[in-house]
Amino acid sequence: MLRRQHLQRFQPLARSHTCRPLSQTPRYVHQSSRQNVAVPSSSPVSTLHLSTLPESPLASTKAVLRRLPTSTVFRSYLITAMSSSPLLLNACFGILRRMLDSKSFLLSIERNPLLSNLVKKTFYAQFCVGEHKDEVVKNTDFARTLGYGGILFEYALEVLGGQAPTAEETKREIEVWRKGMLQSVNMAKEGDFVGLKWSGLGRHALTLLRNQQEATPEMWAAITAACDAAAAKGVSLLPGAEEEATNPGLENWTLALQKKYNTPAQGRAVLYITYQCYLRDISKRMAQHLETASKEGYIAGVKLVRGAYLTSEPKHLTFDTKAGTDANYDACADAVVRQRWNEQVPAPTPGTPFPRVNIVLATHNLNSVQAAQNIRASQMLTTAPEDLPRLTYAQLQGMADEISQALVQDETMKADTQAKVVKCMTWGTTTECLNFLLRRAAENKEAALRTEDTRKAMGKELWRRLRGVFGLA
Repeated sequence: MLRRQHLQRFQPLARSHTCRPLSQTPRYVHQSSRQNVAVPSSSPVSTLHLSTLPESPLASTKAVLRRLPTSTVFRSYLITAMSSSPLLLNACFGILRRMLDSKSFLLSIERNPLLSNLVKKTFYAQFCVGEHKDEVVKNTDFARTLGYGGILFEYALEVLGGQAPTAEETKREIEVWRKGMLQSVNMAKEGDFVGLKWSGLGRHALTLLRNQQEATPEMWAAITAACDAAAAKGVSLLPGAEEEATNPGLENWTLALQKKYNTPAQGRAVLYITYQCYLRDISKRMAQHLETASKEGYIAGVKLVRGAYLTSEPKHLTFDTKAGTDANYDACADAVVRQRWNEQVPAPTPGTPFPRVNIVLATHNLNSVQAAQNIRASQMLTTAPEDLPRLTYAQLQGMADEISQALVQDETMKADTQAKVVKCMTWGTTTECLNFLLRRAAENKEAALRTEDTRKAMGKELWRRLRGVFGLA
């Protein structure tokens, strides 16, 4: 009876969400908000039944950025204006790289306090959350007041390879990783996420992953220490995908941990696997992992991204066009959100039940978010929210705030008790974080350039506030 009353109360909200005005031309989930991107008829995923989406953005009738401080809006406008220009972006990369490598007092971020303060209040403040625990906790607490349902902590320190380490160096690298992970879990609150890189365990770990070998006992002890701490605190771990040469090794390690920690008794996924959808066969590999979870009775943690290593991957492994990548993402997201096998994510063994899943959709694509929301709204017409899988939308700090804020202010989203929005926040010293961000931007420069929507949104918000000063709003 109570369940029926709950669904009856929710139906008007869900119907208003699913019955939005539709454009006359069907649109694919991962189209740009500025233009239509059709999937070529030759694409292997062109026959998918994808959601038809509204033209208007989430909460388009509201000034969704009104919660952000004016200083944040202005800084975001300036930085996204720079990043959306190839010329300015390349120039900025060059200047920051020179500062990080400089031995000169005047140009060194670490030695020149004026320069350090300038960088800390601009680029660092835009994308990073703090250098130490007190600063991180203060800034993440402020983020929670903006309505976000959690934080995704990312420790900036990485291992990039190099000469084979000595046994003592390997031991030190493992210990640095272990301490950083435990500190991240310590700063997190129940329901938060902590990102990690298995290769961050050190150069020897990277070699093992490339050769699909098991972690050493010392590495495994550090890994399980982080997992035990996360499980005890109600925090989930999101191992990032890397170059495809290491991904099978990464997935093997993570699958073993999923079986141990993602139990029905735990009630949620402690470990997720990140699937990069620019890879042609990733949907089939995900299907195999989902089947394993179904047969062995654990919760599959699925994080979907488009991918960050396109320029360095062998071309035959990836889709030739963005449309192919987007359609593959569409299919994978549709399968896990609906909890249903489909043409692109088929059951490896026919008749296998779809497993219980927890989902992270890490995307700055408005249409991707709308598609998932439309599916959830439809599901909630017949299913109580608590019976749906956990669904998390994740965006980077300093990017796509217009999407993040529209989500947390959406009435249907508020009613979906199993869905939330998190911001990915990097922490570490100024030098660590800037090196981290520059590497990420260099790996995925196309994404760094795709900030025009955010620039426009911030510009409109600044104009709205300026008009308000003069009583014109």
